[in-house]
Amino acid sequence: MATVNVYEQYFSATAEYNNVPRHAALVMLIADSEAGNISYEAAVSFFPHRDEEDYAVSYDAYFSRVLYEAKGRRSKKREETLGPQINLPSPEIRMS
Repeated sequence: MATVNVYEQYFSATAEYNNVPRHAALVMLIADSEAGNISYEAAVSFFPHRDEEDYAVSYDAYFSRVLYEAKGRRSKKREETLGPQINLPSPEIRMS
């Protein structure tokens, strides 16, 4: 199986990273299984916003953390318990 976005939601967010204002965030729970192993990763990406029409794709303000790794396969029960664990604070992001 390839990588699957189990959960994906966009949020309004205000932040600054690399001196670029950010006004939206994408939060994801990602499952990846290969050769009988499963891992779940939480990730967040903050989108740059330079003017009213600019919501560019962010390649520099992406943060992730592995929440779970083990032998096995995807489990809806496990995915339900991992959802509330998505908490990715980063000292590099200055919230305004």
